[in-house]
Amino acid sequence: MPLFIVRHQHAADGCPAQDPLMGASLLNHLSRPNVRKFGLQIQGEAVVQGEHTMYMIVEAADEDRLREFMQPFQMAGSLDIYPASTCVRAVASGGCAAPMPASADVPTLDPEEACQQAIDAGMVMHRAHPLNCETSIPALLGGVVMPNARFYMRNNFHMPDLDAATFRLAIGGLVERSQSFTIRDLQNMRSKTQVVTLECAGNGRALFDRPTEGEKWGLGAVSTAEWTGVPLVEILDRAGVRQDVKDVLFRGADGGALEGRSESMRFERSLRIDDARDSDVLLAYAMNGEPLPVEHGYPLRLIVPRWYAVASVKWLTEIELIDRTFTGHYQGDKYRYEWERDGRFVSEPVTLQRVRALVTEPSPHTEVGAGELAIRGVAWSGAAPIARIDVSVNGGDWQEARLVSERNRYSWQWWELITRVEKSEHLVLRARATDLAGRIQPERAEWNRLGYGNNAIQEVPIRVS
Repeated sequence: MPLFIVRHQHAADGCPAQDPLMGASLLNHLSRPNVRKFGLQIQGEAVVQGEHTMYMIVEAADEDRLREFMQPFQMAGSLDIYPASTCVRAVASGGCAAPMPASADVPTLDPEEACQQAIDAGMVMHRAHPLNCETSIPALLGGVVMPNARFYMRNNFHMPDLDAATFRLAIGGLVERSQSFTIRDLQNMRSKTQVVTLECAGNGRALFDRPTEGEKWGLGAVSTAEWTGVPLVEILDRAGVRQDVKDVLFRGADGGALEGRSESMRFERSLRIDDARDSDVLLAYAMNGEPLPVEHGYPLRLIVPRWYAVASVKWLTEIELIDRTFTGHYQGDKYRYEWERDGRFVSEPVTLQRVRALVTEPSPHTEVGAGELAIRGVAWSGAAPIARIDVSVNGGDWQEARLVSERNRYSWQWWELITRVEKSEHLVLRARATDLAGRIQPERAEWNRLGYGNNAIQEVPIRVS
């Protein structure tokens, strides 16, 4: 319902609260059962001390209904009613006087509601619309998977709110038999469950030593979940892949017009046919044992283990097999490493996650006691499972940490090191990951124009007392 701010003021010699009967009558009028009779919701109320002025925040279907409810107050003094907005709505719409951005061609989540839920879950906000937020580093500490409400979110458009009852996944293009599947069809097929870490390709972008384009992600644009769904290869086999197929194109329901462009587009990505036939690529309909949340692609999304998460298309509605290399906006223009080397322009696609370790405990700028210190964190790599983690304390020799859990091909690896530290006003912890493919986390990642793949060694300053 629309939101209003109500301001009521009365003369000091006519203050209703001075009369016990009148005061009690107004309290009864403000009681929640009576408020509901008028179809209103009072979100807050306060009286300015000594000023004989009351403010209320009220949700109402329209101003006329609200004025009807406030009639007793208008009889006692003045009444002003102002159309209002929450801070979240103002930011999501792009300004206090701006209208909420127009929705796409499909039903979408209310940007204000989605943003408020993310804030309530403790997410670190980067943009209210489209909603982009990362998980706080302390929240990464704990279990194998991240609770759905605290799983980072990366969006380019409105978030579609699709109806599973009418949903269809269409498979077409260069196939022997075009196919269409309901969610129930997919749920009745052989399922597979995998624990997979997804990371935004821009994770760590804010830490490059030169500015880049894109959201200024810290280090929390990464999360792990248990995904359940149908292996993509099973769907491809049912459709029958023709011999001239090069790419498998995945099209999400999310879309809109890009800044500076008038035409509308959908979010699209592709995989080479050999990558698409990997038996561990999933069409996922469940996340951590529950139906996919709308924010994470309900009712169906692609999960491509080991790759940066841009490949894991959300709100998946169409799969098209094509005989060419796909060069759409989110594959040919964005999500590419771009450098200038020896006077020439070099461009390479973003694919596998780069090897990285994060320190989750202790948190940066915290104070710890001298003596024994537990340093803990997570590490992952798209190329291979983690082989070892080395930790350096204040520039000292690298010490090998203990891998806490079993190695998992597709999800992060917990690790810890118990060491001793002496009193210091400024002590820096660093962790370096190496994977079984021999890839070692670098001191500094090579800068690139779009700010992808910054897996430089993290530095965590602390104080030891």
